[in-house]
Amino acid sequence: MNKILILGQQGQVAWELQVALATLGHVTVWGSQELDLAHPDRIQDRVRALQPQIIVNAAAYTAVDKAEQEPELCHAINATAPGILAELARESRALLVHYSTEYVFDGTKTSPYLETDTPNPLGAYGASKLAGERAIIEADCAHLILRTTWVYGNRGKNFLLTILRLAADRPELKIVADQVGAPTWSKSIAIATSQILARCGDRDRSTVKGIYNLSAAGKTSWHGFASEIVDRYRMQFPDRQLQVQDIIPIPASEYPTPAQRPAYSVLDNRKVLAEFGVQLPAWDLSLEQLFARW
Repeated sequence: MNKILILGQQGQVAWELQVALATLGHVTVWGSQELDLAHPDRIQDRVRALQPQIIVNAAAYTAVDKAEQEPELCHAINATAPGILAELARESRALLVHYSTEYVFDGTKTSPYLETDTPNPLGAYGASKLAGERAIIEADCAHLILRTTWVYGNRGKNFLLTILRLAADRPELKIVADQVGAPTWSKSIAIATSQILARCGDRDRSTVKGIYNLSAAGKTSWHGFASEIVDRYRMQFPDRQLQVQDIIPIPASEYPTPAQRPAYSVLDNRKVLAEFGVQLPAWDLSLEQLFARW
């Protein structure tokens, strides 16, 4: 039975992975208390002692705006630490699964991004995630780099929970409408990861290498996503009151942030479908399922 190590215990994807990967082996889950990726010098001894066959790195520095003020810390967690994990995976012939982001791109395309498109991150967060990808590839271990986008769930910090919190107290919300992406449920990511790993089971692990887009089907704007969240919540919980009456679309220029966001964040998922037979549901269907299971 595989010994699986999941990093990022309190994160929304890692939380779902604990259940999704349970059928594939013995799962150990570490948070920052067990292994703080901000201190890369402590990683090797801890991971070597456990000797996992599969390392799933769902830990990351994800405070996109704060990263502009803390680029060194962001780089340590998102770039240096994955590189060390990759070296350990090569050393022990383990498989490293690592999650990346559409922020490696600048968002200037108007059609879904392919894995082979040239990265051009706009800020410190995207640059750190790209550096992490490259460190893993350079280490030449068995690896799956899964790029996803607009991740949300019913725990942690994410857009869905922020919108519900604001909608409970405010009669009006102004939401950016000229940034487009595919909201991707953390549970869908975890289930897809389990499916991919199950289908890697019959392969020589050393041949498993590559970057794969892994995001929900379809696309919407932040405004469209916020509107759907509020509508679905009201349908699912008619007895719970939200104060919001108007959700007003605004351009990103009216909501300046320290870090620039890609205007277009849609990923092309044909590669992961062709190689592993995995396809995530449409974003709006996933949102409906989330509320049905809330």
